[in-house]
Amino acid sequence: MRDVAEHAGVSVRTVSNVVSGYPHVSPDTRAKVQRSLDELGYRMDYLARGLRSGRTGFIALAVPFLAEPYFAELAQAVIRAAGRRGITVLVEATAGDSEVERRILDGGLTNVADGVLLSALTVPPAGAGARKPDFPLVMLGEHSVGDQFPRVGIDNVAAARTAVEHLLEQGCRRIVALGQNGSENGRQRTEGYRQALSAARVRRVNWLVVPVEDWTREQGYAAVRELLEGDGPLPDAVFAFNDALAVGALRALDASGVRVPEDVAVAGIDDIQEAAYTHPPLTSIAPDLDVIAERALALLEEQTARSGTPEESGAEVTAAAQEATPFRLVVRESSRWRSAGR
Repeated sequence: MRDVAEHAGVSVRTVSNVVSGYPHVSPDTRAKVQRSLDELGYRMDYLARGLRSGRTGFIALAVPFLAEPYFAELAQAVIRAAGRRGITVLVEATAGDSEVERRILDGGLTNVADGVLLSALTVPPAGAGARKPDFPLVMLGEHSVGDQFPRVGIDNVAAARTAVEHLLEQGCRRIVALGQNGSENGRQRTEGYRQALSAARVRRVNWLVVPVEDWTREQGYAAVRELLEGDGPLPDAVFAFNDALAVGALRALDASGVRVPEDVAVAGIDDIQEAAYTHPPLTSIAPDLDVIAERALALLEEQTARSGTPEESGAEVTAAAQEATPFRLVVRESSRWRSAGR
């Protein structure tokens, strides 16, 4: 910084203000310092800055699978929101392994990051322990590991209920619930399905609740092919618990000669980019990923600002912020059942 200050004809403090993003620097001075930074090839020493400030400038984002479109799109939203704050995101894929998720909850990423955003998949509430985390942490999504952890995500039950209500409005009555797997997400989406049927006075039929091991295209395809090869009547609709399952279901229906939506309507949850380009385009519940990312980072920043204060150190369990973010139903051709002439 001394070299840059001498080159630009300003003080070292002014150079520090510019590289740190301090707002109260005149545009002319900022431009002059930036020219010197560029000409001299100045690069921030993040390790040294972290040692001085006690902050690394990094946060960690842990998601189950980067190959799954929803988590890839969520990661992009977090990276965009963090970039606007001058924060770098380190990404870890947990593979939904409960031991890895528990290690993260125990602070396994805090040696490299100022805070953690965790999208958990399998770790049970008991794995969260009985005390608040002693580092900034925000849970993403609908899987909850305890109300002592701040969490940001959509109302899972309401989202599933909205999708099924839409299918009911199209005249569908034999609606498959595709995705029950014993997870918290699966339980919540099954509950939303049940609530929608109950409100419409439609009897729930056990064989229409189709379990899978994982929410993947392959599992959706296999489960729907098996269902269609059974002795039961053709369902009116498939409500898939995520879009990956829905994409697999669309392929299975097509392979079996079943028309969508004329014979069977299909809807999913997540509204991944692929949903607009399936055949036919897929109706889906769209969470606002940018809002999820912004709110999660705001909660992380609030914790970072409070960290180390006496009231936070070793705090007993109290309910943390549980924020439900907006979602919307995006209706496409896969569920326009009546308009297809059924």
